[in-house]
Amino acid sequence: MEHVAETSADINIAIDIMGGDRGPHVFLYAVENILQKHPKVNLTLCGDDKSKKLFASCLANNRVKYEVCEQIVNMSDKPTMAIRSKKQSSMRKALELTKCKEVDACVSSGNTGALMATAYYVLKTLPGITRPALATLLPTQNNSRVLLLDLGASISYDAESLYQYALMGSILMQECQLVEQPRVALLNVGEEEIKGHSLVKHADLLIRSSDTINYIGYVEGDDIFAGKSDVVVTDGFTGNVALKASEGIASFLSNEIKTVCTQSFFSRVLSKLAMPLFKSLYQRMNPDQYNGASLLGLRSIVVKSHGNASPEACYFAVEQAIMEVKQSVPTKIKAKIEQELMEH
Repeated sequence: MEHVAETSADINIAIDIMGGDRGPHVFLYAVENILQKHPKVNLTLCGDDKSKKLFASCLANNRVKYEVCEQIVNMSDKPTMAIRSKKQSSMRKALELTKCKEVDACVSSGNTGALMATAYYVLKTLPGITRPALATLLPTQNNSRVLLLDLGASISYDAESLYQYALMGSILMQECQLVEQPRVALLNVGEEEIKGHSLVKHADLLIRSSDTINYIGYVEGDDIFAGKSDVVVTDGFTGNVALKASEGIASFLSNEIKTVCTQSFFSRVLSKLAMPLFKSLYQRMNPDQYNGASLLGLRSIVVKSHGNASPEACYFAVEQAIMEVKQSVPTKIKAKIEQELMEH
């Protein structure tokens, strides 16, 4: 993750510590390390009364507050239920604090559908943005990173939405990854102009017409990790499938390497010799450092941490939120929208 200098003003982050698969304790590492590495960052933890004692040592620091919440949004809860019946949940509280500007950003590892729906309901989208997009960074072959969006913030879409995703993704890479002219590509079944259905072809025309977006055309699924582009745009259904498939392949390869390395005495010896290479590869591809999907297009910053995220991964999700606050990502997206979309 790129280093960004500390700003003079304090940054306030709300963390919904409930709802993840592993329990609220996974955020303890994140809180401790954020306090140590960011002296100007204040944290508000939203959780139930029972979990408060887990963070007793952190609460001794005057930069940490704890909001006791009566309800929890469970992984099995439907988005509509979370909005209507869980107004006192830790997720809703973190978003409400963001809405009323008591904090600058919200981080949650809770139910993805509920978070996206509630964030959309509470925070609203920026003027000119039809639908928010869920975006995450992934590693590439040339040691850089690619931003993939949408990952499922909305299953329904149109060409205008894909155009907006391209613009927002380009801004995020410029501001948070310091890529001067991000190469933006549209995911398709082929690179040829004749390939793809009508919505993709329409989106292609819209993105090409933009003077702001450095558009390079279509890419295929196997190009996502090739380093050909800095931003890959697709619809939420396809993006979610692509992300989950890549996670499955990574897990499969990791397990296969472990199996092969322990099959025989000879393979165990060779694996020890190759261990430095394995560690170097793992450090570059470690999924923890890519945790933290940004919900772009909202009036405030919301970062989604993986529900099964490790303590280290939770830390990177909070870091992502801090970086977006420092770079005023929603404000810059709004400015670009006013400059381009309103005239589009």
